[in-house]
Amino acid sequence: MALRPGRTVRRLERPYTRVSQKNPRKSYVVGVPIPKIHQFRMGNPNVEADVTLYLLAKDLAQIRHNALEAARVVAHQFLEKKIGTQNYYMVILRYPHHVIREKPIATGAGADRYSQGMRLAFGRPVGVALQVRKEGTPIVMIKTKKEFINIAKQALKKFRYKIPIKCSIEVVE
Repeated sequence: MALRPGRTVRRLERPYTRVSQKNPRKSYVVGVPIPKIHQFRMGNPNVEADVTLYLLAKDLAQIRHNALEAARVVAHQFLEKKIGTQNYYMVILRYPHHVIREKPIATGAGADRYSQGMRLAFGRPVGVALQVRKEGTPIVMIKTKKEFINIAKQALKKFRYKIPIKCSIEVVE
């Protein structure tokens, strides 16, 4: 099944997250796909940073795991190329817990004969998303030296272009 557009899952829903690691029989959500994003900390954790930059969400929405991974890759590669891995520390502060469901829709000739319509319309798990439930929620943090502040801002802008919500950049010294 092809990936549906991000606008289909952007609206906030009731969290659908109950997955038990210790006792899988108690899981309410069965067959949760693994998120594409695995790496949440990049760069040098021991960097002597003068400045911390945050990407803050302005809207309430859901961000799909593949959009989060694409944004992470773009920002990380940009920082790595411009200032090197020893001069920054980037952390993705939120984890995609919410399970996204989709009801597969039959298409093609004669699909109306065997399609169920809205009967059994609950859907199957197809991915996970990060839910932003408050304005001003930090999504990403970058620690760096004062001389690289403009490059870090550019990296956060590149990150912002890949996710489906409006964001602002906050600088803390």
